[in-house]
Amino acid sequence: MKKIIVFSGCLLLAGYSNTNAQTQPAATQAPQKAEGAQFKFKDGDTFDFGEVSLGPDAVHEFIFTNTGSQPLTIIDAKPSCSCTTPEWPKEAIAPGATGIIKVGYHTKKDGPFFKEVFIQSNAILPEGEKRYTIYIKGVVK
Repeated sequence: MKKIIVFSGCLLLAGYSNTNAQTQPAATQAPQKAEGAQFKFKDGDTFDFGEVSLGPDAVHEFIFTNTGSQPLTIIDAKPSCSCTTPEWPKEAIAPGATGIIKVGYHTKKDGPFFKEVFIQSNAILPEGEKRYTIYIKGVVK
């Protein structure tokens, strides 16, 4: 009987210390930088042009910060079709520094569009992804 009481007491103590450790305020836990390079886009990875006029190219600048611990190098940026033109920094982006990926869309046809730009880099990728993808969308009128 004594063994059961001692064992139960140990379980209660272990449960209390585990619960106490999990309820520490988030402010006391320092955020950790990712080991490697990492994208953090200022306004997200999708841009909606809304309605754009037929004719002139629609252009958006995706501003990003390297929130990782190593320089971020973009090796290539390939559009999902020839109607989309990406421009990216050729030099490495240091940890904490910002860069811009400019994406243009040729507005030669009426109608909605949803296009992707596939970024090959040394950045840490979301689980299950082979490359980072940014998106543009809108309607040409």
